[in-house]
Amino acid sequence: MDTQPSNQGVETPQSTEEVLKLVIQDLNSFRQDLTNQLGEDVNRLRVEKKQLNEDVSKLRRQYEQLQAQQLESLSQRQIAQQQLWLKQLAQVLANNLQQQLGHKIRELRENVDPGLEQDGFPGGELSMTNLSDQYYYESANELGSSLSDTLSRTFDALKQELDSYESDLSVQLNNMRGMQQQSEVILETLVGRLQAQLEGNNLVSSGNYQIPESGSRNSVNNNSSKISPPVESQDTAPISKPESSAKLQKSASQVQIGLILALLSAAVLSLFNVCVKILFNTAPQPHQVFGGLFLMPGLVNPNVWNSLLILLLRQTVVMLLMPVVATFLYPPVWSDVEGFIKSKDFSLWWKVIGSTFFLFLSQVLIYISIGSIPTGIAITIFFIYPILTVLLSWVLFGENPSIVRICAMVIIGLGGILVIPNGAGDYQQGVISAVGASITFSGYVFLTQISAGKLHPIPFSLINFAGIFVFSALGMMIPKPVEWSANFDPSLWPGLIIGSIILGILTLSSYILNSFAIKFAGAARASIIGTFGPALTALFAFLTIGEVLGVKQVFAMILVIIGVASMSFERMFGVKRKPS
Repeated sequence: MDTQPSNQGVETPQSTEEVLKLVIQDLNSFRQDLTNQLGEDVNRLRVEKKQLNEDVSKLRRQYEQLQAQQLESLSQRQIAQQQLWLKQLAQVLANNLQQQLGHKIRELRENVDPGLEQDGFPGGELSMTNLSDQYYYESANELGSSLSDTLSRTFDALKQELDSYESDLSVQLNNMRGMQQQSEVILETLVGRLQAQLEGNNLVSSGNYQIPESGSRNSVNNNSSKISPPVESQDTAPISKPESSAKLQKSASQVQIGLILALLSAAVLSLFNVCVKILFNTAPQPHQVFGGLFLMPGLVNPNVWNSLLILLLRQTVVMLLMPVVATFLYPPVWSDVEGFIKSKDFSLWWKVIGSTFFLFLSQVLIYISIGSIPTGIAITIFFIYPILTVLLSWVLFGENPSIVRICAMVIIGLGGILVIPNGAGDYQQGVISAVGASITFSGYVFLTQISAGKLHPIPFSLINFAGIFVFSALGMMIPKPVEWSANFDPSLWPGLIIGSIILGILTLSSYILNSFAIKFAGAARASIIGTFGPALTALFAFLTIGEVLGVKQVFAMILVIIGVASMSFERMFGVKRKPS
């Protein structure tokens, strides 16, 4: 306060609190002013920095342009200089030649006997003039040869230099071409992965499922990809490569071949279901195959233990042949499996193991259902799994189903209810098993989708098959209730083994056919053909063992097919409308 100027008319504070308040106010004012000034300086420096960066970029571009111009002008000057040197060399050689010729002619005229000019050489045929001309021409020829050799050497050196420049340019162009190809591969891989991620959110709520392929060893592909929907109950769906919008359009003939292969795959799976039915000891017995042409008695009762036994025997055949099939369809399958094991990605491990376990349960339950109720009815009930998958996506991921999917779910649910048999007969076990198979299969599909993109589909299928084999073997070893135990004549083992071999061959045949169907026609079209599984199963059951369905069951089956197919169409056209 002593340093403050005296201010008349203003009351001087007396207490220390008031003095402290004034000091704090002055400090705050000073801090505010200093902050504002520093902020203005920082903003000005940012603007200047941006301007300097732009100036530096502009100078760099100008420098590069100048370098290019200098190189071009330098090469032009070198060529002009070389041409000038050649002209000067030719002039010097010509002058030297002329001087040497004149000197030689003068020497000859001084040294040669004058009488020679009159008498000539013996024979009188060569005069002095002829001798000079001859010497002139010989010297000119020698000098011309020397000049030609010199020019040849010069041009050879120039040619070597040009060849060297050309080879360097070729190497650089090849390097640039290789870099361009690598860039194209990287961009294609990025586009495939981005589109797979964009489509992944929509796929989990669809009734037929396509799971994007993971980046493989060379793409990163490798090329993107999708797996086909599980068109039947008994196997994992074969898996194809990513179908990005950048891929080439498939020709009409390829699509037709793919649709035919998809139909054959569905027919083989339907025949598989009928063969499972024949193995079970269900009324009427024996099974009259092809209208009584063959009589085949059932071998085992449709219970848990016998289903596990059939599944284990079938998987034994599959695991003997699947490594060959997997290597044929996808040669790097073993390196991918090794990488999956060594990855230590426990989250992916649990997802793969969980999906395999759900698939194993669905197989056991659908076998029990096929042995307990008509085959076409069991497969039709099984095909209600899209409803459960859509509901799981809605609950866990908040993906609201579209109007088309809601209507399809209602149609599928109505068909699933109407197809349940009534009247005489104990159908409770078969219906409950079919519903359980559908629920567990939806769990398999859901886990497979959320683990998509991290493992190639072919190794994924191989791991699934191996897991089913392990779970089947463990299921045979664990203690079971008495009613689940084996109860059949050991003499039936040959029939069971033959039947299991047939089932294993049918499984792999359908897998291969569906893989090529997806390759030619695409997973979406193949999945639509796969929706006819219940109808084909009922048709094969009628033609082979004479199973007849009622009008209500046929109508319900048609409803389920329409509902599942509508989900497939909605997903296929919905994905095409998405921006890539």
